Amino acid sequence: MSRTLNFKRKGPDLPNRLVIFLHGYGADGADLLGLADPLAPHLPGTAFVAPDAPERSAMNPMGFQWFPIPWIDGSSPEQAAEGMGRAVDDLNAFLDRIMAEEGVGPEATALIGFSQGTMMSLHVAPRRRDPFAGVVGFSGRLIEPERLADEVVSRPPVLLVHGDQDEVVPPDSLPEAAQGLQDAGFEVYAHVSRGTGHGIAPDGLGVALGFLRKVFGLEEPED
Repeated sequence: MSRTLNFKRKGPDLPNRLVIFLHGYGADGADLLGLADPLAPHLPGTAFVAPDAPERSAMNPMGFQWFPIPWIDGSSPEQAAEGMGRAVDDLNAFLDRIMAEEGVGPEATALIGFSQGTMMSLHVAPRRRDPFAGVVGFSGRLIEPERLADEVVSRPPVLLVHGDQDEVVPPDSLPEAAQGLQDAGFEVYAHVSRGTGHGIAPDGLGVALGFLRKVFGLEEPED
């Protein structure tokens, strides 16, 4: 039985589009929901939703985790795999529920992940029947890329963004993820933020905005 995820929301009551933020290890939904402020003026009619991951973080009791990370919290690989499996079920149930509540289908929904949230996004989105409008992954990795080609069900376009000075998730994770996705037939875009560590720089957010406007069909010139 899936666990119910708490979430925070910004945006109109009757949205045309939906952006769902998936936060990183030890953070919470509020950590990314602030990105709605610079994005919203350029994505009219969009609601922004940011759930908290299902488990309290082993390293930060004030934050949350999608699953344990052995080299950070001392968990075993088996515990990490089991935790991710549970979190995938939780997230899928949440995505179904929030899209139904908002009245927005997957074709008008995008996922934006950061770090562990990117790992969740890149794992869950390809295995859902109906493709999302797009997936943006900041500073993350593609988990078990060798399984993707056999398990892929849908192929939303993907944007990967990474800082070249990332001290937490190695910058090489971007080309590795891009290769795994491309091998499985995905359309992949990539951007490297120069001089950026484990975070989201203004240039990366700008590229993400352009990607979202494209996948949402909002490329016409703004007033």
